[in-house]
Amino acid sequence: MEEYDVAVIGYGPTGMTLAALLGQRGHRVLVLERYTGLYNLPRAACFDDEVMRTFQKLGLSEEIGRGAVVQRDYDWINADGETLVELTYADPAPCGWAQLYMMFQPHVEDVLDRHDKALPTVSVRQGVTVTALIQDDAGVTLRGTSEGGGDISVRAAFVVGADGGSGFARRVVSEAVEDYGFQENWLVCDFRMHRAVAGLPMFRQVCDPAQPTSIVRIGPHHHRFSFMLNPGETREEATRPGRVWDRVARYLTPADAELIRAVNYVFRSRIAGRWRQGRVLLAGDAAHEMPPFLAQGMCSGIRDSHNIAWKLDLVLTGQAHPDILDTYQQEREPHVRFITERAIELGRVQTMRDPARARERDARLLAQRRGSQAPEKLRFPPLSGGLVVNGGGLFPQAAVRAKSGSGLFDDVVGAGWCIVAATPGVLDLLTPMQRAAWERIGGRVAVVSPSSPDVSVPGALEDLSGTYAEWFAAHGAAAAVVRPDWYVFGTATDGGGLTALLGRLSRALEGRDVLVPS
Repeated sequence: MEEYDVAVIGYGPTGMTLAALLGQRGHRVLVLERYTGLYNLPRAACFDDEVMRTFQKLGLSEEIGRGAVVQRDYDWINADGETLVELTYADPAPCGWAQLYMMFQPHVEDVLDRHDKALPTVSVRQGVTVTALIQDDAGVTLRGTSEGGGDISVRAAFVVGADGGSGFARRVVSEAVEDYGFQENWLVCDFRMHRAVAGLPMFRQVCDPAQPTSIVRIGPHHHRFSFMLNPGETREEATRPGRVWDRVARYLTPADAELIRAVNYVFRSRIAGRWRQGRVLLAGDAAHEMPPFLAQGMCSGIRDSHNIAWKLDLVLTGQAHPDILDTYQQEREPHVRFITERAIELGRVQTMRDPARARERDARLLAQRRGSQAPEKLRFPPLSGGLVVNGGGLFPQAAVRAKSGSGLFDDVVGAGWCIVAATPGVLDLLTPMQRAAWERIGGRVAVVSPSSPDVSVPGALEDLSGTYAEWFAAHGAAAAVVRPDWYVFGTATDGGGLTALLGRLSRALEGRDVLVPS
């Protein structure tokens, strides 16, 4: 029987990214996908700087970027065309990339697909439906059927289900699913543009109670219109091409674009009660489904993959106890709940169908604009619990210079665990045993200062933009222990605090210490 380190069920962006991250580390990965080919139609519309940093880690940022466009603003207008809210997006954002990219998802998936299939340790089998998972102390047996009718039976040490909210893996891992009760019926229409159209909104929410509408460019050559369906409107009626062109006539004509898809979606908000059962984990929509109003569905799945990948790497290489896999849901679920709940709140504000309530909303938002009250920008919460002592936020990425050259921090320093210090002296108390343990998990050391790198200091970097000096000052820290997914395990004010942090990390990886945030 064929044996693998990890089997991934599902080959969307979540599964593709997980396979890529594990394959990059040399693990034997099998991907099983029930469809015979890629979906080749867009679903998600955008991704953020953290996701682009993940693509950077895979060496794919430039190629992915060719199918994406940096988005710098987002507006809401009311039925009268008045601007209610105007948001701007940073470039660069904390992860060193633009805060928002509008993408054509088939391009992203094509890039990931080619990358995965070129990795020598990754095997992708499409047209395979998994029908059974049988766990024992040593691994998981997966059984299924192929498109040609043959049976398959393979073994993996761990399995990750990334096959969606209605997929096989969720039914195996979690019978309990919490439903927020937020459901909306929408028509999503995608167009391939023939030419530029003057006045076509790039990213806009039309808060019209008669017809809530979202207008989004999805990559360099495509555009999306989404319409909240009216009560009683049928799928057949809504998706009829003539009806679609009537809806977009204010913005587009058939001379401007080709309609490539019109589909009726029901947006749901559900979270599985359990994301791990022994050697089987859930990721992406299999673990959580959220409405699209914050455009974080795909991003959340890729964050799941990154969180799982480095922890599985430690377990598979014998550097960590399997119990650290429990920290996956501990860390990711609160983050996902925050995004889901905010997306629901936002959706309810944007899609009010009651004219009187919509007028009240408009008056409130217009008053805020007249008073020059900038809309509050959404900030995702830091991770807490799990493998976090203090901090829990994302460590920034900016341009640095080493003696070998300059570039973005991750490219210069490399991937994996990293101790980032503001001064070299904070490292002096590390014992030889701690340094050896750090090297075993692939840990790196960087010393970032405002001046040119001191060639006598290992890991010395020049902070070209002052980003790291600002970060250390804001956190009152002299050193940070940064995880492979760039979330901060903990900060220290001196060498003694740093050695204590590494001691706690060592005990946690051995399964001897349950971390409690300080």
